Amino acid sequence: MSPTAQAVAERRPAYLTELARGTEHFHEPRRPDCPWCGSTKLRTRLRTTDLLQHKPGTFTVDQCRSCGHSFQNPRLTPEGLNFYYRDFYDGLHADRAERISGAQNSTKRHQGCAHAMFRHLEPESWLDVGTGHGHFPAVAKEVLPYTAFDGLDIGDGVEEARRAGRVEEAHRGFLTELAPQLAGRYDAMSMFHYLEHSLDPREELKAARRVLRPGGHLMIELPDPESRYAKLLGKWWVSYFQPQHLHFIPLANLRTELAALGYTVVAVDRREPHVPLDLTAACTLLLGHYLPDADDPWRTKVPSGLQRRLRQALMYASVPASVAAHAADRALAPLVSRTGFSNAYRVIARRNPDPS
Repeated sequence: MSPTAQAVAERRPAYLTELARGTEHFHEPRRPDCPWCGSTKLRTRLRTTDLLQHKPGTFTVDQCRSCGHSFQNPRLTPEGLNFYYRDFYDGLHADRAERISGAQNSTKRHQGCAHAMFRHLEPESWLDVGTGHGHFPAVAKEVLPYTAFDGLDIGDGVEEARRAGRVEEAHRGFLTELAPQLAGRYDAMSMFHYLEHSLDPREELKAARRVLRPGGHLMIELPDPESRYAKLLGKWWVSYFQPQHLHFIPLANLRTELAALGYTVVAVDRREPHVPLDLTAACTLLLGHYLPDADDPWRTKVPSGLQRRLRQALMYASVPASVAAHAADRALAPLVSRTGFSNAYRVIARRNPDPS
């Protein structure tokens, strides 16, 4: 038995024990109102399954007709989040997660983010929230050699980042819980594709303001729910990222909230944050949905030899389609910001001094 097959076999009993209760207990009760503005005028924007790991369960994203905020409804419980995150960023499928996030973690993109901040200030200290394994600080310090970069995350990757020298200090936990002990320590913070995972984005923004010094700057990148790719690709739009993405915040809503919390927005960009992967990822998700099942510990049956060979053959056969999708993504990238197809946006906001 291969190491991977052995790891799957070892995990299977625990997964099947959890699933014996069904998946309904992984969800909170459905809420009748928008968590952003309180309106009860909701519509269903998306219904889908787990297209990332293919764990059992169905998920719904509702959209508020009043403010445009979209959110997972019913939302996953902490137990549900643990179930669906497990073996994704760490464990069995960590390599798959690295491939998915590879474009977001490119050196060029990270350098661009550091240069974007440098246009407003040269930070002495920078906290990267949701840092993962510290890829961004490792690159950004080449652009800002006099800046001390720290990382914060709930996973053990942040500890690895500290040991590898990618961050100077590792803060493990939730920003909202660690904010009191980090108050006023940083003059720059970043949240790259972080807020959409959080239970309450408003509380995260409040915590960030507490951690920032007056005059400090917060950089945020988020999936753009107004991207035309979302409508064109439907559930195959990878930025829906169900069931992990809990909130989809329109740019106007974020700007208004930042102003209300005591920030001044100093820059907005829909061009540079775009990651040219929408068509490639849609092709991958579509293929994964229809391929014969892989050997995963949440499946009751181990695939037969024939199923394994068929899956491998179909994966090889799909390579030309994936290559063509990748080429299309790259060719169309210069046009996305002009045509409304950009899949992400960036905001830089300055923390205002406290009222005297």
